[in-house]
Amino acid sequence: MRILILLLFCLNITYVNADEIYNLLKIPNLEIFKLKSKNNIRYLNTNNDFKIGVDDNITCKKTKKINLDKKFPVIEKNLSLYNSNFLKKIQLKYIVLCEDLFISEINTGGIPDAQKRTLILDINFNQKYFERMIHHEIFHMIQSSHRNYFDEELFSNFNEPNFTYAECSTCSNRLNLDLYENTKGFLTEYSMSIPSEDMAEIFSFLMTNKSKVNEITQKDNILKNKVELIKSGLSKIDNNIL
Repeated sequence: MRILILLLFCLNITYVNADEIYNLLKIPNLEIFKLKSKNNIRYLNTNNDFKIGVDDNITCKKTKKINLDKKFPVIEKNLSLYNSNFLKKIQLKYIVLCEDLFISEINTGGIPDAQKRTLILDINFNQKYFERMIHHEIFHMIQSSHRNYFDEELFSNFNEPNFTYAECSTCSNRLNLDLYENTKGFLTEYSMSIPSEDMAEIFSFLMTNKSKVNEITQKDNILKNKVELIKSGLSKIDNNIL
């Protein structure tokens, strides 16, 4: 009888937490995956497909256990690079894990929402770029919370005078994420879409391959200026990130 009561109590806690999560994030079909971490990140898993956003324009599928078991250690390792104080300052608390994430029928690796302190991650995103994608999306949360530290006009002025970014990231065909051999101010083709994506790409390389960025900036003065602006902004939030 005591065991039954304990089991019912635990189930009740799970349902209460699920309701609380939905009330906070407005994302259905979530379950707690891991609540305790050194930097206070809470990991949530999808137990069914979901649709959210304007006209249900954001969709993602439930995770498969085999994929989750493979990708979660990678996600947790990369998130562990950020301390709890920094995450609080950029308003990131919840990581939602799902598969095949789309926004307006465009496949994407992640969707950040600083208002809800949430980052949705597609655990099926291309493995070649997966770790960089995590940091790329985190930078969008950084910039969203501290826009005054990452002036896009100043950043854009570092480029050659004849270069123009696209009007929006989704209306650009500059999509390739491979590192350029000859950078000329940009690390990837996707960097050339809009300023915020350019910054996020640089940050993703700084977090995953800082030595390569340092090597490139010795030869590329445009990128050197861009990197210095990003580092300066980050130092105003937390000196220990880079």
